[in-house]
Amino acid sequence: MNLFGPSSSLKSPMIRHAFNPGAVYNPMTVNTGKKNYLPDEFNARRLVIADDNPVITRLVRATIQGSPWELQICRDGLEAFSALDRVVVPTLAIVNWIMPGLDGVEVVRRVRTDPLTAPLYIILLTAKGRQEDIVEGLRAGADDYVIKPFIHEELRARIRVGERVIDLEKKSRERLMDLERVLSNVSQLQGMLPICSYCKKIRDDHNYWEQVESYMTKHSDVRFSHSVCPDCDALYVRRPFRRS
Repeated sequence: MNLFGPSSSLKSPMIRHAFNPGAVYNPMTVNTGKKNYLPDEFNARRLVIADDNPVITRLVRATIQGSPWELQICRDGLEAFSALDRVVVPTLAIVNWIMPGLDGVEVVRRVRTDPLTAPLYIILLTAKGRQEDIVEGLRAGADDYVIKPFIHEELRARIRVGERVIDLEKKSRERLMDLERVLSNVSQLQGMLPICSYCKKIRDDHNYWEQVESYMTKHSDVRFSHSVCPDCDALYVRRPFRRS
């Protein structure tokens, strides 16, 4: 099962987690000289397995064998929380519910309360198969839920779903940061401008009248290059020459 939520707002510096509305992550400083505006860390992938049972850990490792993930094993809840708190690398985590230190649901809940700096997809792994348990795990912030004993192909397929979600978040993040970079170079004037009907000067907030180009230059990123239109050329430039 997956929970789908709204996407992020362009105006906010916080980017909302695409598949968990309760979680957000902050944009990081990037090198905008590159075509890809994401940090170099985003090109890596990390898979965290949090389970105190070495048999389950071996089974999960066998399931993901041959995948391009950088693997990290956690033996208890505290170690899992330390690995998942404020992740800076796109991470997929398989977290067991029952663990010493902190249980998996509490790990997920604590991780989701803090702003994320990178996409994080969490699969909760447990023998608890009741409907209320599934609801509790998803409400805590898990993106998916696998019941033990699991079939290798099922877990592998769910991991692939997590990969697609992380890739989607990375692409969405890059497009958002690209758009914000463009919007940062755009200034917009809003409201009513008092302008003289004859000379076309604009009155500012201090009751001072100034030329349109001067006002626009001060209040926006607009720059003017002066030229002469055909009407003014005929009226003000060519006519005086003809008279002389």
